[in-house]
Amino acid sequence: MKLSNIVTIALDAMGGDYAPACVVEGAEILLRRYNNVRFIFFGDRNKIDQLFQIHQTVEAFSEIVHTDVLVAPHDKPSVALRRGSKSSMRLAIDAVKEGRADCVVSAGNTGALMAMSKMVFKTLPGISRPAIAALVPTIKGDCVLLDLGANVESNANELVQFAIMGDAFAKTVLSLQSPKIGLLNVGSEELKGHDEVKEASAILRNTELGLNFYGFVEGNDIGNGTVDVVVTDGFTGNIALKTAEGIGKMVSTYVANAFKSSFFAKIGYLLAKPAMASLRKTLDPRRRNGAMFLGLSEIAIKSHGSADGYSYYFALKVAVEVVSNRINDKILEELKLSLG
Repeated sequence: MKLSNIVTIALDAMGGDYAPACVVEGAEILLRRYNNVRFIFFGDRNKIDQLFQIHQTVEAFSEIVHTDVLVAPHDKPSVALRRGSKSSMRLAIDAVKEGRADCVVSAGNTGALMAMSKMVFKTLPGISRPAIAALVPTIKGDCVLLDLGANVESNANELVQFAIMGDAFAKTVLSLQSPKIGLLNVGSEELKGHDEVKEASAILRNTELGLNFYGFVEGNDIGNGTVDVVVTDGFTGNIALKTAEGIGKMVSTYVANAFKSSFFAKIGYLLAKPAMASLRKTLDPRRRNGAMFLGLSEIAIKSHGSADGYSYYFALKVAVEVVSNRINDKILEELKLSLG
């Protein structure tokens, strides 16, 4: 895909279970699909250079900033903030703040990445708190779910802000002109739910934003694809996401065991193999990698910590799309409308 302007991505090359290999491999896959993309790798130069010998295409489009300091997976955010000023994660974030890169991508410690990004970037004008947004599969395609854990509790105004940001994210990543937005609740009736959710619903119904607000949705509506954007607080959103992932793995295990249960079941598997391959591709969680910290003044993308190169590519793809489509400008435009 041709890009009109160069997009420079700052990479925390040491973040993730399979770093830096997954980072370099993901960058190579991205270069096969996009031109005008550049990378700044922050991490151990020797390890990255060795990987460049295997993925030679990447080297021509990259520079390396060496550091042997990294944020450990289980470091508390407060510890990372105090001791991680020279870490690969922090240096990548600083590169965006200084204007040397357009966005940062990391598969490292989520709490540390959020804490560092929020401290360095600050939030957009009109945004109280950032939210983590990502794609989840439905029977109708993908939908955006937020917040996925940045905020344990959220008041009505913050939920409205999440709806505005989720709308912009869906327009950018899913190419939807008018995404349908729903508030996650314990029922679809207007009288159900706690006060914050009911107040947020009232605001969204009466707003001049022009958002396509559907109303309340329940947990089963996520998988049914009832709406394109599901808005909730981070506590509920994280549980909903992890529950869906667990059910997906459980169903996959049941299906695999069923096909192994007898000789005729194995014959059935051979006949169904093409359909099963298509299903695996559709439900492959690697294809939905790349959660954005919406609401920050700069772009920060979180990759799954267990990402391989193919999965990391999708996080990079999200980064390119949100930068190229100027997602923060879209959020600010909608916020301006909401403020009158």
